[in-house]
Amino acid sequence: MSVNKKVIRVEDLRVYFHTKKGDSKAVDGNHFTMYENETLAIVGESGCGKSVTAMSILGLVSKPGEIMPGSKIEYMGNVERGEQGLNLATATDEEIRNIRGNEISMIFQEPMSSLNPVIKVGDQIMENIMIHEDVSKEEARKRAISLLGDVGISRPEKVVDNYPFQLSGGMCQRVMIAMALSCNPKLLIADEPTTALDVTIQAQILSLMNKLKEEKGTSIMLITHDLGVVAQVADNVNVMYAGKVVETAPVKELFENPKHPYTIGLMNSMPSLAEDGERLTTIEGSVPNPLYLPKGCYFADRCPHATERCRQGQPTDTKIKSRHHVWCFLYENENDEKVEGK
Repeated sequence: MSVNKKVIRVEDLRVYFHTKKGDSKAVDGNHFTMYENETLAIVGESGCGKSVTAMSILGLVSKPGEIMPGSKIEYMGNVERGEQGLNLATATDEEIRNIRGNEISMIFQEPMSSLNPVIKVGDQIMENIMIHEDVSKEEARKRAISLLGDVGISRPEKVVDNYPFQLSGGMCQRVMIAMALSCNPKLLIADEPTTALDVTIQAQILSLMNKLKEEKGTSIMLITHDLGVVAQVADNVNVMYAGKVVETAPVKELFENPKHPYTIGLMNSMPSLAEDGERLTTIEGSVPNPLYLPKGCYFADRCPHATERCRQGQPTDTKIKSRHHVWCFLYENENDEKVEGK
């Protein structure tokens, strides 16, 4: 297994929601690459475009949303498609259906609204297995029960016949995780997968995801607000702000040497036991309205280092070191090597 094999390459991804007041730019020119057997964490404030980026990969953006022309989401998980891969931004519905739930799966953020309330949870897991694999109903049921046990549900042979309304929010979240793992996907997108779970079950789920990555070579895209979880499980991190990736780096490098003022602000806002009793540091101001984004750097109005240049133009990608990139004028002279995307 080659750790350098690309699974997803995103270039100039733009997702706009067309409204009466204009285009709301939920994602506005993202570039990043995911590799086999890698966990990529995407972090940032609510509304920065993390979930919309994930929905774009799965072809789940619908009107009034639109993946804009020129966007590229190249999926290379199937070697039979050759070096060109498949551009998910322009793929047909049939091509997306063949991949979604099978080669690329997603753990959604709201399990109570993602599960069908009138279908037993076991049947919902079995359906995904039987659509993508040639197995009998009996075999699919056995796998569904096994998966429910794997994600920490006690008495899975009973729960498999329950309806979602008979389960707690945390149990429904675990059902969603079992469904996402049912076909051993090449890429697992986890949108706040441990939000409704207690600490013990959270640890079990993160361990299960790590096991899947190690044993199956699965790549994991983890969307989260929890920097503690990021430090625990991620290999690389994308920091998003107002629809753009503003910094990307290996997890250790990012925590030890954050560069973008927004990333530094996020790190400083984390509570610390060593600072017991002190007020948390906050990032002043608020995220700009995606309908009325400023001309220059989107973080300029909240940045303590902003200059007039920051307010007049968009910073380009500066390479700090291998796989550490930052979009900020503060560092443009640190390295002469400029690139258009990761």
